[in-house]
Amino acid sequence: MWPLQSLDVAGVRRAGIAPVPFRQFVLKVHSRCNLACTYCYVYRGADESWRDRPARVPEAVVARAAERIAEHVEVHALSAVHVNLHGGEPLLAGPAPLVGYVGTVRRAVAERVPGCAVHASVQTNGTLLTEAGVAALADAGIRIGVSLDGGTAALNHRRVGHNGRPSWPAATRGLRHLARRPEAYAGVLCTIDLASDPVEVYESLAALEPPSMDLLLPHANWSSPPPGKPAGREPGRGGPAPYADWLIRAFDRWFEATAGAPPVRLFAEIIGLLLGLPSGAEAVGTSPVAAVVIETDGAIEQVDSLKTAYEGAPATGFDVFRNSFDEALDHPGVVARQLGTDALSATCRSCPVVAVCGGGNYAHRYLAGKGFRNPSVHCPDLEKLIRHVASRLRAVADTRS
Repeated sequence: MWPLQSLDVAGVRRAGIAPVPFRQFVLKVHSRCNLACTYCYVYRGADESWRDRPARVPEAVVARAAERIAEHVEVHALSAVHVNLHGGEPLLAGPAPLVGYVGTVRRAVAERVPGCAVHASVQTNGTLLTEAGVAALADAGIRIGVSLDGGTAALNHRRVGHNGRPSWPAATRGLRHLARRPEAYAGVLCTIDLASDPVEVYESLAALEPPSMDLLLPHANWSSPPPGKPAGREPGRGGPAPYADWLIRAFDRWFEATAGAPPVRLFAEIIGLLLGLPSGAEAVGTSPVAAVVIETDGAIEQVDSLKTAYEGAPATGFDVFRNSFDEALDHPGVVARQLGTDALSATCRSCPVVAVCGGGNYAHRYLAGKGFRNPSVHCPDLEKLIRHVASRLRAVADTRS
C-alpha cells in the first residue's frame, strides 16, 4: 500500500507499475468567463491561480503544447488522442482561433505519427454560439458540448451573467444553431441542484435531443461540503444521501424510457462496471487517470476539479516549455490516480461496492490536513445509487430467466 501523502514514485515504478499515457489533453484557451454561475468551482473554488494567467492562450503556448502532445503520441505509439478546448468560456476567443488551435495540434501530431487520430471538442455555456460559429467548428471536426442545469429558464436560474441577468435566452439561441448541425453536438453536462426536480431536469434535457448527457455530483470535499451535506463530518461511510435520492429518481425515469432516450454517462458507467466492464469516467471506477490540463500560460496541471481542494492543488510545477508530458506522468498526484484500489482508504477497500464506486472522484476525497486518502464526501450517495442500479438490473435479469 502506498502512503499517498509522501508517495514514493520511484518505488511505484520499481514495483512494476508502469504509467498509463495521457490520451486526453484539456487545452485552456480562455481563463475568463462571461457568466458568474453561483456554484462555479473554478471561480469560486479555493484555487485562484486563474487571476494570474493570461486571459487568452498565446499562440506560442498552443504551438509548444502541440509539439509536446505529438511527442507523447510518438513515444507511446498512440493511435488516437482527444483535445478538449476549455475555459472559462472558450468561445470568448471566438470560433476561428479554436479552429486554428486544433489545426496546430493535428499538424504537429501528423508530422510525427501520421495515423494518429486527433478528436477535438469544445465545452461551452452555449451563450456565444452563433450560426456561423457552429458551422466553423463543425466543418473543422470540432464537436460542441454544452453545460446546462436543465432545459428550461427556471432550471438554469443559477447560470447568470456578471450583471445578474439570466443566461438562458442566449443559451437557447445557441442551442437552436447547434440543432442545425447535429453531427457536431457532443452532448450536455448538468451539475445536480438538489432544489430542482430530477425528473423535470432529465425530461427537459432529453427534449433538447442531445446525443448524450451527464449528471454531475457537485465538486466539493470534506472541508468544503456540497449543499445538503452538514459541515464538520468525519470521512467515512454512511450519513445522509440526498444526491442518491435525486439521482435514483432520475435513473428510474431514464431506465424506463423508451428507445431513443439519450444515454446518461454516469448511469451507463455504473451499469458497465456492474457488468464487469472497465470505467471511462472520473466519477466512478478505478481506471487510471489519462487526462492532463494545459493552462493559458503553458502550465501542465492536473484536472480542474482539484481547484476545490486548496490553492495550488492542481499544480505540478511543470510547463510545456520546459517539461514533457512523460515527466507529468511521474508527478505524485498523477501516479496516485493511476494506482487503482491501492490509492484508496482502508474504508473504501473494505467496501463491497468499491469495484464500481472506485472511491468516487479523487477531488471529492479531500480533507484539510489529511489529504485525499478518504472516502468521497459523496460516499453514501454513490453506495446507495450503485445498490439501486444493481437491484434494477437484477430485477430485469430475473424477469428474463
